[in-house]
Amino acid sequence: MNIQHYYRYFTAVILNVILFLSMQSCTEQSARSTAVQTGIEHVYVIGVDGLSSEGLNKAQTPHMDELIRNGVLCDPVRTVLPSSSAPNWASMLMGAGPEVHGITSNEWRLDRHDLDPIVTNEYGYFPGVLSVICAQRPDLKTAMLYHWDGFGHLFEKELPSLNQRFPNEKETASAIAGYIKKEKPAFIFSQLDHVDAAGHKFGHMSPEYLNAVTLTDSLVGIITKAVHEAQIEDKTMIFIVSDHGGIGHGHGGMNWKEVTVPFILSGAGVKKNYHVPTEVYMYDVAPTVVFALGLKAPDAWRGKAIESAFKGIDAPQDPLKLNRRKSF
Repeated sequence: MNIQHYYRYFTAVILNVILFLSMQSCTEQSARSTAVQTGIEHVYVIGVDGLSSEGLNKAQTPHMDELIRNGVLCDPVRTVLPSSSAPNWASMLMGAGPEVHGITSNEWRLDRHDLDPIVTNEYGYFPGVLSVICAQRPDLKTAMLYHWDGFGHLFEKELPSLNQRFPNEKETASAIAGYIKKEKPAFIFSQLDHVDAAGHKFGHMSPEYLNAVTLTDSLVGIITKAVHEAQIEDKTMIFIVSDHGGIGHGHGGMNWKEVTVPFILSGAGVKKNYHVPTEVYMYDVAPTVVFALGLKAPDAWRGKAIESAFKGIDAPQDPLKLNRRKSF
């Protein structure tokens, strides 16, 4: 090899190294700047057990209607199977489905289950959103506040700054509002159980069920008022989610009314009066939370952030022409 060949060879090597380092820098800068791009410092997830798409559409819900007008609606969102509570709440928290995280029924317990998760963290759980926040931003305050005792088995109790169960939905919402005003935490994931209870007792879409949805709406109003009083509205995203719908007095099957739910995102960083045109699933909740907070999702997660809900990001163009089923 003559000197010209050596020169061309080393020039090519140097250029490739520069290109690689440049790409790495851009990737790292993009990851670091996500929080700046979204403008979000607080994400508060309000989980409504048993809220179906049909229920949201037919009940009187002025507060949630206002959040939709000033935010983003994802509807229909498909549940995982079975369409029961624990598998779906776990999928929201863990960014993956039951076949990956192993939580397949409401009877699941960390020390008593049939299917082991694909991977586990130091606490024995498939890594969830709390794991991600605590690993990357241990300085952030987090809270898990809920009504159904089964919800408390689905996450690492050692990780949140506050972990507490309440006897009813009103006390749960009051505690959420109080914690927001007092501590202004970065992340809350809550669960309200009374809509599901009404569906089981009186039947889904019964007057009592719809009244329970309307009660939820008033509780959402209490929480959003707390955000306003804490003076963090311009930095806060509210994320309303549901785990399943129902038919008759039950759920858990594959009827469209059981597996169809709405999600609502509203507040800082998200578009206004926008309907997400692409598919959204239960396991997209955790990736969306960490995206909003500017954190990196673990590779073990299967879900993806609902990025088109955020300002400045267009919906992806599907290479296939598909017929999409509309909700109720």
